[in-house]
Amino acid sequence: MYKFKQNLKVTDNSIYSYDTKVAEIDHKNKEVIPLEWSVYFKGRRNTSSATTTKHINHVANELGYSISNGNTNCWRSEKYFTNR
Repeated sequence: MYKFKQNLKVTDNSIYSYDTKVAEIDHKNKEVIPLEWSVYFKGRRNTSSATTTKHINHVANELGYSISNGNTNCWRSEKYFTNR
């Protein structure tokens, strides 16, 4: 796996933030597809993270890909998802 930033890992087709798979990379359509995910931290279930969103944006920007809106169940915020 390539390491672009701390706590970010990228394989050929996947993005991992803090060891959780958070997005898939579609090279054919040149887009990053965020996945629905959750982690438990201090007894709370978290389904969003500004850092994870930054990781996804970073990979999309490095590849020159857009971020897909395909997964309507996935958390999104225009504040963080700027690469459309």
